Amino acid sequence: MSESKPKLKVLDLFSGILVGGFSLGLERTGGFSTVAFCEIEPFPRRVLAKHWPEVPQYDDVRTLTGDILARDGIAVDVITGGFPCQDLSTAGKRAGMGEGTRSGLWSEIVRLIGELRPRYVIVENVAALLSGPSERRGGWFGRVLGDLAECGYDAEWENIPAATMGALHRRERVWVIAYPAAVGRTEVALFDIARDVYEACGRWAPRDVGALGGENIIADWEKQSGLSLVADGFSDGSRRCAAAGNAVYPAISELIGRAILAAEAGA
Repeated sequence: MSESKPKLKVLDLFSGILVGGFSLGLERTGGFSTVAFCEIEPFPRRVLAKHWPEVPQYDDVRTLTGDILARDGIAVDVITGGFPCQDLSTAGKRAGMGEGTRSGLWSEIVRLIGELRPRYVIVENVAALLSGPSERRGGWFGRVLGDLAECGYDAEWENIPAATMGALHRRERVWVIAYPAAVGRTEVALFDIARDVYEACGRWAPRDVGALGGENIIADWEKQSGLSLVADGFSDGSRRCAAAGNAVYPAISELIGRAILAAEAGA
């Protein structure tokens, strides 16, 4: 019997309040293993430690470096990050990605890409990332693609609402997959593979759902994660809704993980 292929090692940045939606979905594929989290808020770190007690955690993406990870014996194949959206969202300040903004922490992902040279980068943010700012349409996303290109990475992207995966709320998000241009994957359409993976289940076609609804957001998250927000310390209903609304939707990260594994198998 042939030896099984090693799992891709994931560095989960901006891991968030709810159990690491990136890691949860990717690990469900059986082909990924989380090797480190980075999250600045103490409460989310406690939640992550509850569900991943053996995985090291770092508390500030601005001080995390490739040298630190190497010193700690951590090798990385995949960087994930749902970097802060407050300065991009139509519900936020629309301040952009400049220095000093929370959304400007994208630059820390870029720095770590340069230091670690991962095989894949997976990024998630609000759909407004594609269109803003209003005075220069597409400028923010142009910045993202330009930064990746300067690192020597090609990218594919898609606006994938949670509703396409059967959720009861829309939650439009742009997802980006990047990989070293030298690898030569430019003809491998990862999102096309993802569609093929789930087409038989009828899970890709968008559902006719309305705007975000608090109870639907919470129900969708708990169904996807198999966890209880109350059990993780969210006793207040509005706090549960905010946490679930900000979290990465695990079904989509799982879909993307399966697409990457399919691309790896065909390489």
